[in-house]
Amino acid sequence: MISFNSVSMRYDDGFEALKSVSFDLAEGEMAFLTGHSGAGKSTLLKLLTISERPASGEVLFNGLNLARVSEKNIYKVRRDIGVVYQNHRLLSAKNVFENVALPLRIIGTDYREVVKRVRAALSKVGLSGSEKKFPNSLSSGEQQRVGIARAVVSKPSLLLADEPTGNLDPDLSRDILKLFEDFNQVGVSSLIATHDINLLDKNNKRRLTLSHGVLIDKSANIEGQSASP
Repeated sequence: MISFNSVSMRYDDGFEALKSVSFDLAEGEMAFLTGHSGAGKSTLLKLLTISERPASGEVLFNGLNLARVSEKNIYKVRRDIGVVYQNHRLLSAKNVFENVALPLRIIGTDYREVVKRVRAALSKVGLSGSEKKFPNSLSSGEQQRVGIARAVVSKPSLLLADEPTGNLDPDLSRDILKLFEDFNQVGVSSLIATHDINLLDKNNKRRLTLSHGVLIDKSANIEGQSASP
């Protein structure tokens, strides 16, 4: 599914955000990407969405070297990747239905299929009946659920999340994590960036720990699953 092979990322000001990072994420696996603020978590996720390009090394997604994807073909890769952000990134002038439908609209999905998929996605995150509400009328937890529905509405094989529980209280954080686990149960691979130790301690999935751009740990989960090399 994902392979990072000696990946380094250096910005124009000389700052090296990632330093020779190597790991694999298997198809259908769920793992946590953790580390201190500024450790390189967000940069790593940006490499997977081709928002950034590595300075050296290879980033592979389903065998495709992302560094070689042309600008005009980036959208083809992103169609198979759902992204959940900490601050939701919902469009305040559009209602819940329109926010969730956005990825499908972009690729020209038939309207009847859009309606079907949006309603199914909202049902999965517990927001059936909220189609006509606007983001500002929703709680933080509900806004995050809308963000998750938007990320999965196109049925991606990979789900990425950048601090998805950062603005939520512990109870809501557990609810959001449960949604990721539910999607993982039906085969969606997931990589979740977080520094929420309480959340990590309640989950037995593999952890990828970054420190100042270096991957210092690729721990197996509690159940003893071997970490990828």
